[in-house]
Amino acid sequence: METQKKLDKNFSCEFFPPKTDKGMENLLSTAETLKNEINPEFFSVTFGAGGSTRETTFNAVTKIQQSTGCDVAPHLSCIGSSKQQLKDILDDYKNQGIKRIVTLRGDMPSGTVSQSDFNYANELVGFIRDNYNDQFHIEVAAYPETHPQAENANQDMLNFKNKVLSGADSAITQYFYNIDSYFYFIDNCEKAGLDLPIVPGIMPITNYSNLARFSDMCGAEIPRWLRRKLESYADDTDSIKEFGADFVSSMCQKLLEMGAPGLHFYSMNQSEATLKIWNNLKL
Repeated sequence: METQKKLDKNFSCEFFPPKTDKGMENLLSTAETLKNEINPEFFSVTFGAGGSTRETTFNAVTKIQQSTGCDVAPHLSCIGSSKQQLKDILDDYKNQGIKRIVTLRGDMPSGTVSQSDFNYANELVGFIRDNYNDQFHIEVAAYPETHPQAENANQDMLNFKNKVLSGADSAITQYFYNIDSYFYFIDNCEKAGLDLPIVPGIMPITNYSNLARFSDMCGAEIPRWLRRKLESYADDTDSIKEFGADFVSSMCQKLLEMGAPGLHFYSMNQSEATLKIWNNLKL
């Protein structure tokens, strides 16, 4: 297995758009703390199913950028949006000085019907590249353990290749707790002739029940031994956090030593767990 070619390690953190003024206040405080401690290459902000958080995402992106001075990468999904709606959003981001976009297929909110001009993320990537040239650095999603809705692993790799060939610059993975899945995915990308930075997504472990529920929904595997270990702590949240920080820190260390080009932290709008891992890494 060859290590990825990019030598510099890049670190980033992900947020979701808050629903209240107090939530926004807390988010900006978190962003400021993470900026000072990690100095990330960028922050990213998620985009709700079917564009349901379009305004709150834009608001969060603008305020984080103004408050921290860091680059901010809004997520943009194509399901549920027309070409004109997407172009309006991208024009707004261009005028705001946004330089990076995380492109996704996305999902429709439950009980609604898609009115989309695009059905797949590679179509959105191509649309951005065709209409904005190199205005935006385009991130795409990668799934080392296979997208939960993919027919099979081979089809999922083909889908990823289509996104890359449509104009993606780099990728961020779904989180995982088995590093073999990540490096096996990297090997397959190299065999497919794909050469771009693929940054591991890192989910801190702070609450087992929430993590188990979310992982089951998004197709991220929690290895059986890890489930059993976390279950053994029951409601002892302090022990879960301590063990989780040690385990994820060790995983991150191995990923970086074996050639991963950086780390993308799913912060859940909190700084404590991410900084615990960061400080353990002594970067």
